Amino acid sequence: MPKLPTTSRTGAEPTGGGGEFRVIPGAPVDNLRQLVVKICWMSLWMIYLYYPVEDLTGDEHTTAGKVFGWCALTLFLVAYLGMVAVRSLAHDRWWIGLPVACTMLTLAVVTSFGLGPAWLTLFTYTSVCFGAVLPPKYGLYGVGGVTLLALAVALLVHADSGLLAAILLPCLLSGLAMVGLQRLVGTMRELREARATVAHLAVAEERLRMARDLHDLLGHSLSLITIKAQLGGRLMDAGKEEAGRAQFSEIEQVARQSLTDVRAAVGGYRRPTLPVELSAARTALTAAQIRLEADPLLGDPRPGLDGEEAGALAWALRESVTNVIRHGEGATRCTVTLDETWAEDGTRHAVLTVTDNGRGPGKSPVGNGLSGLRERLALVDGRLETGPGERGRGFRLRASVPLRAVADRVPE
Repeated sequence: MPKLPTTSRTGAEPTGGGGEFRVIPGAPVDNLRQLVVKICWMSLWMIYLYYPVEDLTGDEHTTAGKVFGWCALTLFLVAYLGMVAVRSLAHDRWWIGLPVACTMLTLAVVTSFGLGPAWLTLFTYTSVCFGAVLPPKYGLYGVGGVTLLALAVALLVHADSGLLAAILLPCLLSGLAMVGLQRLVGTMRELREARATVAHLAVAEERLRMARDLHDLLGHSLSLITIKAQLGGRLMDAGKEEAGRAQFSEIEQVARQSLTDVRAAVGGYRRPTLPVELSAARTALTAAQIRLEADPLLGDPRPGLDGEEAGALAWALRESVTNVIRHGEGATRCTVTLDETWAEDGTRHAVLTVTDNGRGPGKSPVGNGLSGLRERLALVDGRLETGPGERGRGFRLRASVPLRAVADRVPE
């Protein structure tokens, strides 16, 4: 027997401070105590060996016959309990227990012919073992084959009809029950593996969320800090020390706000809003000497736009402004609009459009920011469209989200 660890894993859970363990069906046995407990539970079914024991304690057999019977019964019992140990320690290698099951079947046939019909009870245990050893798709054939062999042996040893029914029916039903239990155990094992997979996927999704949030937060803030630092340096070189100090003071404020945002993003509680992001966009674009043209009512509450959908549009505004500052070469104007439109399926959508008059995206590949933004919008059934602006100049970003909170009215 392989050396067993002494610590408990998922197969058993402590039920009290005294070191008792509860064995979960289908879970691998992790320590010697669990194996002993399982064998003790399976030993309770040995009560049905009463008939062979009664046959051996009677006067129907010679001394040699009784010695043979006790030896065969002991070997059968050892094989049965060994089967429990093998299945517990190597449940994924079913062929290891097949020789043990065949040994039990041989003992059942030999003792039934040599000692009489009372030993037909061994076929019930053999049927159960074949149902436990064989894979579920072959278990039915194994149980059926053992039952038919038991019927043939019973007819050959001239068992009476009452004993025939009392032996064959439990032989068949017990084997089928074990096959069903094996299917249940396999399903439970798959469910545990699926639960572990879901846990790993949740961790991966949280890491992706963290990466998106940090990219959006730090990309915007660091771009703003860089621009203000350059502007402050030029002002200081030009002798405008007060204006330069003002820029450096704003850098400190942006850095503090970025630290607050990062902490909130790590906690998962930060949800940007359009008014806040519009104000931040105005400050960032002004520092980059880009004029912002936006509807003054853009930051006002809009019926049907709140929660995750509003947060997704706020992220879109932040990311688009960051792209204008970092990649909008030659841009002097940035236009932001928020409109409503009807989709083909009859639902209303809020559409945020951000356009600049720079040189456009050219042939540069899509960055991580836009990829993360596309994922954010997909979580709320939104869409992202990017491309050149009007007349092929500049860059245009369109983010749309459905307006779920207000009952849609069919357009005329």
